[in-house]
Amino acid sequence: QGQLRESGGGSVQPGESMQLSCAASEPTFTTDTMGWFRQAPGKDRTFVARAIWRNGYDDSRDYADSVQGRFTITGSADSNFVHLEMLNLKPEDTGVYYCYRDSSLGREWGKGTQVTVTS
Repeated sequence: QGQLRESGGGSVQPGESMQLSCAASEPTFTTDTMGWFRQAPGKDRTFVARAIWRNGYDDSRDYADSVQGRFTITGSADSNFVHLEMLNLKPEDTGVYYCYRDSSLGREWGKGTQVTVTS
């Protein structure tokens, strides 16, 4: 059972930027996807971004429409980490951001980190 640890998060004003990071304490040999969901109070977790590796290459990225053009996910299959660069943050981006990893172990989740965008 791997552990995913998010770092970053905090409170920023609208229009500002923030970077989140996620690292696995125990890498796997079969990581296919790492990415991020977010969850506002009383709502379901919603997809934010993911990086998909094929043969160790970070060759595919997907983004939710709401963050397209503002967020960028990067990562390393070898090191089992991802970064989420978030630009031009909006109040609607507020929520707990959860890192996830898909591998032969199934889907693993981090504990989450709070991102608050407010004036």
